[in-house]
Amino acid sequence: MKTQVAAPGVLIHETAHEPAYQAYQILHWGFVIAPIIAGCDKFLMKLTDWTQYLWAPLGNIFGSARTFMEIVGAIEIVAGLIVAFKPKVGAYIVAAWMVGIIVNLLLLQSYYDIALRDLGLCLAAIALGRLSAYFDHPRTVAQ
Repeated sequence: MKTQVAAPGVLIHETAHEPAYQAYQILHWGFVIAPIIAGCDKFLMKLTDWTQYLWAPLGNIFGSARTFMEIVGAIEIVAGLIVAFKPKVGAYIVAAWMVGIIVNLLLLQSYYDIALRDLGLCLAAIALGRLSAYFDHPRTVAQ
């Protein structure tokens, strides 16, 4: 069993059997995989037509909703990669991104159910950021 000092006076046992570490791993890899898949699909449009969720004035910024979604897709892929390598930073980027998506859906005055789901994802990303404070740093092994 690996023990680390997470903060002065706080020891964390980092094993596959520890619930806090398991929660961190689930959130960490979930927020790597989901944004990358969603980002790739912004180019492929196989899961859904993502442009239906876009407030029209935003789509016009880059000429078309499709172009806007491809830019969004690239950003989501990058966000997933940041979470993979720097979850302490990437988690908060994803949380902020989710807030932007929620605002977009509220501007549409539709898809409130998806906005509520995205609020849950935003909170989960914040939880990942908080857990990263303990698990995403150089390990100090206690004796």
